[in-house]
Amino acid sequence: MLQAGTATEGKVTSQTRQAGSEAVVAQRERCGTSVLDLIGNTPLLRIERVAADLANVEIYAKAEWCNPGGSVKDRPALSMIQAGLAKGDLHPGKTILDATSGNTGIAYAMIGAAMSYPVKLFLPHSASDERKRILHAYGAELVITPGDEGTDGAIRRVRELAAAEPEKYFYPDQYSNPANWGAHYRGTANEIWEQTGGRITHFVAALGTSGTFVGCTRRLKELNPKIRCVSLQPDGPWNGLEGWKHMPTALRPAIYDDTLADENLEVSTEEAYRMVKRLAREEGLLVSPSAAAALNGCITVAGGIPAGKHAVMVTVFADSASKYLSERFWNED
Repeated sequence: MLQAGTATEGKVTSQTRQAGSEAVVAQRERCGTSVLDLIGNTPLLRIERVAADLANVEIYAKAEWCNPGGSVKDRPALSMIQAGLAKGDLHPGKTILDATSGNTGIAYAMIGAAMSYPVKLFLPHSASDERKRILHAYGAELVITPGDEGTDGAIRRVRELAAAEPEKYFYPDQYSNPANWGAHYRGTANEIWEQTGGRITHFVAALGTSGTFVGCTRRLKELNPKIRCVSLQPDGPWNGLEGWKHMPTALRPAIYDDTLADENLEVSTEEAYRMVKRLAREEGLLVSPSAAAALNGCITVAGGIPAGKHAVMVTVFADSASKYLSERFWNED
């Protein structure tokens, strides 16, 4: 037992104080100085019970709802706005303008509020009520477009306005802006690599603007060309996967590179709805249908991996279920 006043006690006390000071500094760094500092560095979650039958495959998902705006779209939205500021395309007096299915718009609205820039968004009527309420809460101006035209209808209309009044608006154009995929090339992919200790063998992600898949795939292939990258899209033009695009029938994003994917899979909305409930009740994860669809894609890919081969698979859970709780599928068997 240590005696009071001994040199050993003094040394321990000094070490304890130093460790305490370092912990305080680390905590301050984690807290950040603004909401924008909290974008990125999201956790990587292990999917255990739902994937229990896949003995030779580890499945992980990036929990992108941990971004302050609640989705993966915080990353490209900030990247595009920073690029606009750097080029001088965005400056005081201009309004941030874009088309969105919801999540990118929420990110724009949050960042615009934090940086004192007004935001105007073209949004399909089919977007969930929760998304519309969040956008109103941030003070964004909404132009609602026909729901049956989807995001493509919003894109057509926003392009007309941006071309008519370029002096008034900064139009990032998330579907054409390389700063979109650049956010994932610089951030998301490197986080995945570090969080898996470089063990990742498969990357599986959805196609919407295609920024997440394009940026992550380009960087991961640089880090290890053997990583197999699989893109996902809905199994038809009419689907319930918010933000996803059925590429054969949709306006093709300019940033999309269809040569990057080692494989492209189609997934079902109905199966995604079923997986949403499984994840909530078996994993304690309340996620969106698009996140559940991404996991279904992973399970399909895992089914094709030979029994004697071990795989470490990573996908992206774009957001949580918080914007979808009014959807009818929760009450359906």
